Amino acid sequence: MPHTVAALYQFVSLPDAAALQAPLLALCEKLGITGTLLLAEEGINGTVAGSAEAIDAFLAELRGGALLGGRLDDLECKLSTAEAPPFRRLKVKLKPEIVTFDGGRTDPTRGAGETVAPEDWNALMARPNLLLVDTRNAFEVALGTFEGAVDPGTRSFSEFRAYADGLDPAEQTEVALFCTGGIRCEKAGAYLKERGFAHVHLLKGGILKYLETVPEAESRWRGDCFVFDERVALGHGLEERPGHEPEETR
Repeated sequence: MPHTVAALYQFVSLPDAAALQAPLLALCEKLGITGTLLLAEEGINGTVAGSAEAIDAFLAELRGGALLGGRLDDLECKLSTAEAPPFRRLKVKLKPEIVTFDGGRTDPTRGAGETVAPEDWNALMARPNLLLVDTRNAFEVALGTFEGAVDPGTRSFSEFRAYADGLDPAEQTEVALFCTGGIRCEKAGAYLKERGFAHVHLLKGGILKYLETVPEAESRWRGDCFVFDERVALGHGLEERPGHEPEETR
């Protein structure tokens, strides 16, 4: 039976993040869910897997249950499937940030840019003088990226700040950012907005939503999309793409 995989995140104030760790762990264990969840005062991030029924129940609790009290009503979630279990165990971790960047100083809830639907992304990329930037790490970019995208050459996402600091808002008047599921784009976009970039665009739902939504015949994506589980990479239609090495062997 295929496993349902949920990649999810939301930037939202969770001052009680530490108190949520144990109840979320217990909920996942009760539902037979594996994977990793990260909790911080800035929100939640993670990828988990289980039966379709278990994932449905888990997402329903996050979005509307008493545990979070409706605070995750704007949860970004991408569902896909895996033939084999994509995770070996369950981890619910408390972190300073849900994606490591600058210790939490950059707050996407104050404004990260304009989100662009996957079906409108091709038209955006065709605009003249647009700076299209892949915010992922270099080894991810090597597997696949959009035509014409800039690779900042980062080994970790926190290095993106140095790349951004080298850009001039007066010269780069329009910037488009993308990543796997959207979370890194929100942090990067918020950082650029703070530095004075007026027009920042973010691919809503990330590469995964684009690969799910845009027909392959119309796609400007080239290669495969790295994912942080044992499937390693996905292609159009979110189909598993065999033959790639896991991250730890690189």
